[in-house]
Amino acid sequence: MPKLGEVIAANTASFVGQCYALHQPPELGSLVRASDGKVDVYGIVSSAETHSIEEGRRPIARGAVESDEDVFSTHPQLASLLCTDFTAIVVGHRSDNGLCRYLPPRPARIHSFVHACESAESKEFSASPGFLRMLVSDQTPWIDEVISACLRRFSTAQDEPEAYLVSAGKELAVLLGGDFTRLGNIMKRMKGQ
Repeated sequence: MPKLGEVIAANTASFVGQCYALHQPPELGSLVRASDGKVDVYGIVSSAETHSIEEGRRPIARGAVESDEDVFSTHPQLASLLCTDFTAIVVGHRSDNGLCRYLPPRPARIHSFVHACESAESKEFSASPGFLRMLVSDQTPWIDEVISACLRRFSTAQDEPEAYLVSAGKELAVLLGGDFTRLGNIMKRMKGQ
């Protein structure tokens, strides 16, 4: 499993990971894993941000150069003054009782490593749509984009991607309780429209 970074903030329902590599967060909707020491905590990436390591200090423009790479080669100190963080919505955990698609008993531990989940782990986790309940109820303003991205990614790990998306759509129809406009928007984005 590739190590993406470390948990720098956590609560029961989400965690923030700081990337080891600047400008290289996991993709929106991807499944990541951290730990509380005994339990693996799974999250869906819901946002990412690159910012100054000094709170309240904004990066400034560095002048006219030919390319983005030239900014960093001309000002190598920038790599030490900026960091990239991402937020993951907790959607399940793995304990001695197996894989659970509900909140863990404790949040991920600060400084625990965050790993990208590979295809087999994503396939296993997404085999049951129970995790969708937590995503649908999350208050992130762009949560529908996160749901769509997540389902697109999970479908690629399945043996029958189209059947997986149909099944997920049926589950969403139940969870959204008749909000057909929202369901339609998610479904369009799931198909990349």
